[in-house]
Amino acid sequence: MSSCIQYESITCKTLLNEVKAPSMPFEKSINPYRGCQHGCSFCYARSTHSYLGLEANDSFQNHILLKSNAAEALERQLKKLIRSRKGRAAIGRIAIGTATDPYQPIEGKMKLTRQCLEVIAKYQLPTSITTRSPLILRDLDLLKEIPITSVNISVNTLDQTIWRNMEPSTPFPMKRLEIVQRLTEEGIPAGIFMAPILPLITDSLEELSALFKQAVAHNTQFVMPSFLRLSTSAVKVWFFQTLREHYPHLVQPYANLYQYSAYAAPHYRKPIQEKIYSLLEQYNLNPKEPLEVNKQEAYPSTSPEHEENVPMQLSFLF
Repeated sequence: MSSCIQYESITCKTLLNEVKAPSMPFEKSINPYRGCQHGCSFCYARSTHSYLGLEANDSFQNHILLKSNAAEALERQLKKLIRSRKGRAAIGRIAIGTATDPYQPIEGKMKLTRQCLEVIAKYQLPTSITTRSPLILRDLDLLKEIPITSVNISVNTLDQTIWRNMEPSTPFPMKRLEIVQRLTEEGIPAGIFMAPILPLITDSLEELSALFKQAVAHNTQFVMPSFLRLSTSAVKVWFFQTLREHYPHLVQPYANLYQYSAYAAPHYRKPIQEKIYSLLEQYNLNPKEPLEVNKQEAYPSTSPEHEENVPMQLSFLF
């Protein structure tokens, strides 16, 4: 994997992306970046690079597209929507970070996410944010000005070996739990996006219990579980490369589980769901938006616009 990261500044006509699935707890999504320096092996957004004529391999984390006019495009869109017949109702709730982490390292310099938050604060729009990064704490001043619906901190394991194998460029898992604690102390609704649950790797009762215990100890307000989804052949190929390198004995079991669908087979998911619901009850927690929908109806398209919606749609699904 190349260590040289290429940044490319692009302009966008629009930034708000329509989320058409009625089951989702938001109506618009924002992604100030394309590609993500975190480069997690399981990232379902990797395939979005394919739509741009780029490879869905390590270029996803090494070729980052910066939407340099993100804030301007956002405000222009908002003004147009507010002038429409529906007014502010045409905007609805916004989710930031549905395809790439809005607080990946380059955000420290570019501040594209912060600039978007400044616009959102101006218009007082209900917003959720999903990230793995403590950089979000830089923007506490803005988060306190915005009607934040939730900050979802992604963490799926506390096991350092699994973390290094599957997402070595991300912040340390315990550091992410500290983000949750700091946010809740500051009055920001925050919790754990337990995703993805990796079959036969992070799904044991011991693994899950350890994460729940620490989540509660760090004042999490919710746990939002989501299974691994191998959304396209390109995503599946990349993930299986990681399996072959670190977990070769699991290649065939995964091939069996994901033979017919982007999701693991139902016979696998059901007992894991029961474990998680038992832990939620034990720790007096509820999953954030525990939705059950027909997945074929929820994901009818493979267009680039739709693909950016996929992560957060998945976030709320078993």
